Amino acid sequence: MEQVSKKKVHENKNIDKEIKELNEKINKTKGEMRKVLIGQEDILISMFEALLANGHVLVEGIPGTGKTLLVRTLSQVSGSMFSRIQFTPDLLPTDILGITTYEEGKGFYTVKGPIFANFVLADEINRSPPKVQSALLEGMQERQVTIGKETFKLPNPFIVMATQNPLEQLGTYKLPEAQVDRFLYKLIIGYPTAEEEIKIINTNITTRKFEDFGILPILSPTDITNAQELVKRIYCDEKIQQYIIRIVEATRNYKKYNIEKGKFIEYGASPRSSISLFISAKAHAVIKGRSYVTQQDVKDIARHVLRHRILINFEGEAENISSDDIITEIINKVPVL
Repeated sequence: MEQVSKKKVHENKNIDKEIKELNEKINKTKGEMRKVLIGQEDILISMFEALLANGHVLVEGIPGTGKTLLVRTLSQVSGSMFSRIQFTPDLLPTDILGITTYEEGKGFYTVKGPIFANFVLADEINRSPPKVQSALLEGMQERQVTIGKETFKLPNPFIVMATQNPLEQLGTYKLPEAQVDRFLYKLIIGYPTAEEEIKIINTNITTRKFEDFGILPILSPTDITNAQELVKRIYCDEKIQQYIIRIVEATRNYKKYNIEKGKFIEYGASPRSSISLFISAKAHAVIKGRSYVTQQDVKDIARHVLRHRILINFEGEAENISSDDIITEIINKVPVL
């Protein structure tokens, strides 16, 4: 028993040391990103959480709020391969995945598309028809794509960060629910404060080149994959796991938990939501410098994980009820223990 206890203490010390070292690197990384990014601290932290949880992110915000710049800067400080796909109505699946082609003297060969990168920015993803959007599905879930008759593994790490404009409806397409469900987080970028905007007009990439900011790579792809393995080792008590399940269950069986706004839910969250809450809470705990998950970790990340997975019915839309409103009530009413 004593040997087991000593071993457990040693393991805890090791993981605490790893968490501390990782957070030091993340803080340096954030400092480097601050050379070009102003404000949006919560969004920045959430992006790191998704990165540690090895999950894809859907970022929604009006034009000019720095969505593209955020992803580009994150890829730069991570020392990783970056590609940007500008989604347009005439985009084809092969423009994303690649093609098999033939050349005399060389024969058939594969030309890989921009999806073969560590960070893929799917800019204005809702501007392309569903068949193009679904071209990302296999890659997002399986970390592999099929070109012709061959299947190719994608680089590791592989993160899709998609942006969409919530205002414009002309020339846009609703994302298929199967694809939306594969995003770990949906983040909403709002307006900066007046103080932040003063800094933005003096420090921006409209008047200066991106390269002029001298952003240095702090992390490496290996650092990221090691951090993702560390997150898997974070302790999550069975009571916390039950709490996660109850939160998800409340989106499907709202009467059981007396969720008044539950009547506006068309469809509740999928089982993938439970997995996403579980791994995201672990990533959040790491960012907070802990080797274990608390109830507050689950509460803090619940909106990011669930807001795109709860479908609002027509009555809810007429009443201008958002999924965030429902999630807030769920968090307030679902018992922790």
